[in-house]
Amino acid sequence: MDRVVLARHGESERSVAGITNGDPTAHVVLTPTGREEARHLGRELADEPLDLCVTSEFARAQETAELALEGRDVPRLVLADLNDIRFGEFEGRPLTDYRAWAHAHGPEDLCPGGGESRAQTVARYAQGYRTILARPEASVLVIAHGLPLRYVLEAIEGRNPAAAVAQVPYAEPFRLSARELAQAVDRLDAWARSPAWAT
Repeated sequence: MDRVVLARHGESERSVAGITNGDPTAHVVLTPTGREEARHLGRELADEPLDLCVTSEFARAQETAELALEGRDVPRLVLADLNDIRFGEFEGRPLTDYRAWAHAHGPEDLCPGGGESRAQTVARYAQGYRTILARPEASVLVIAHGLPLRYVLEAIEGRNPAAAVAQVPYAEPFRLSARELAQAVDRLDAWARSPAWAT
């Protein structure tokens, strides 16, 4: 891989309602606004060569890819390592409930009810990005979720994961070189081995 375009999925039925969805078997689709955001992403990328599109297992990411790449013959790869965080007992509940729990706990604390710790999630994202970096395709589009994008964007700026992170805009492209992505992933890997919240 030489270059990558990262994008969050378009607005979904649960994201607009502020409800968590970390279970890929729950069929959560885009809103009408989200579908238009995905088409707008496609227009922004219309003149860019894309050799592969990677998505998570979630319907909202795959629907965004379908709309953004409509009419283009771009192979797809579904990568579970880029799935959204598993929310455990907070699945299907207000995102504010999960955030309150996360802010009060350390990065290695497991989310109750079978969820992930943030450290586990960061390590999983780093593994997913390493899979992408090893791909033979020159130009890759990745459509995933806010957390895997935000962690990379922060790492590029020299910042480690924090308990609270800024939202990533829906369906907005972020263009990175392989070198930038690799350096960000190295930082995330190092943090996941000895995690502590950034202050």
